[in-house]
Amino acid sequence: MGIRFGDGRDWFFEKRFGLFVHWGLYAIPAWHEQTLYRKGMTRDEYVPLVQQFNPVRFDPDAWLDLAEEAGMQYVCFTTKHIDGFCMWDTAQTDYNVMHTPYGRDVLGMLAEACHRRGFPLCLYYSVVDEHQPNYPNQGRSYELPGPVPGDEPNLDKYLAFVRAQVRELCTRYGEIHGFWWDANILAHRDPSVNAMIRELQPNAVINNRGFDEGDFGTPEREWDEEVRDLRAFERPIEACQSVGVESWGYKVDEDYYSDLYLIHSLDRTLAKGGNYLLNVGPKADGTIPEEAARILRAIGRWYQNVREALDGAEPASHLIDMRDVLFTRKGNTLYAHLPCAPTRNRLLLKPLDVLPRRVTLLNTGEPVEAVVDFLPSQHHEKREYLRLRNLPVNRLTDTVLVLKLEFDDLPL
Repeated sequence: MGIRFGDGRDWFFEKRFGLFVHWGLYAIPAWHEQTLYRKGMTRDEYVPLVQQFNPVRFDPDAWLDLAEEAGMQYVCFTTKHIDGFCMWDTAQTDYNVMHTPYGRDVLGMLAEACHRRGFPLCLYYSVVDEHQPNYPNQGRSYELPGPVPGDEPNLDKYLAFVRAQVRELCTRYGEIHGFWWDANILAHRDPSVNAMIRELQPNAVINNRGFDEGDFGTPEREWDEEVRDLRAFERPIEACQSVGVESWGYKVDEDYYSDLYLIHSLDRTLAKGGNYLLNVGPKADGTIPEEAARILRAIGRWYQNVREALDGAEPASHLIDMRDVLFTRKGNTLYAHLPCAPTRNRLLLKPLDVLPRRVTLLNTGEPVEAVVDFLPSQHHEKREYLRLRNLPVNRLTDTVLVLKLEFDDLPL
């Protein structure tokens, strides 16, 4: 079935919709996960947030309950973002969650819940570090303008720090299913770092933002033409998106994407054979913002109805001469996905000319009329084609329609 690694990493092709969580000190100013960088703050202005971090309402099971309501099957958690603050009990720096008023290992709590519930856990780790004294801050993207008094920029020493932290993450928290590098502004290449992860966590998939090409690509939001234009992905990818327009971390007065936009994005990615990682930013108290939770539940209501067209289905858009509709396939069953707003109440499925024994709109379970006939618009070809009629495009305008076509024999 499609591209595979042929080992324990193949979980990635079975569990394809994940929850991304950006959480750290930046939840306190509640503006952006890159507050220190984007506001031009100094380290001395930012670090005192440590004394305010006390997420007394943090409940990892509540996060996982919400993820399951959305139809998500794994989680990726920010262990360290560009500010350098560590959300686990690391021995490599005191700049970590154990030195806050909360004083508990947040990652350990989340890992325990994930393992207890059989929920794969992936770990995010930023290469840029605005706090560690050996990191060579030079004012590049996400960095401080330069070293501050007391810093000792030294790439070799910083990479030793990274290795030690990665070893902690891969040995102290049970099985890890993925490692999600970010912000390798250094453009440093060293395949031995990922080799260490593979030795310690052989079932972990590794993304392409670290020290080598990794296992999968990470197109972000809607910036990558690959996500928009390809009919099926040619390599493993995990598209990432956030429910918030401005920030991946918690932001007060955030602007949110519409439910329909995110459902379009999710359906388009999964129907092409990719994974989808959708982000929320918990508040400083550890709870998921109300609107973010509502969005995930709305997505879940759609996904639960149509997931048979995505889970375990192969991309099959090459079978149909249509650019605004995507297809997936399981044996003799085709699924038509309409990730763009339909412009008409029919689907003309050229070159198919076989009548299915049944067509069902998965969103509602209602039957859909199917005919094979010769239309005036096809007069040049003078051929009959399969047509689905009277789709409820004016009644169901706030969702992505997915249709199930069951054939007795589909030889294509």
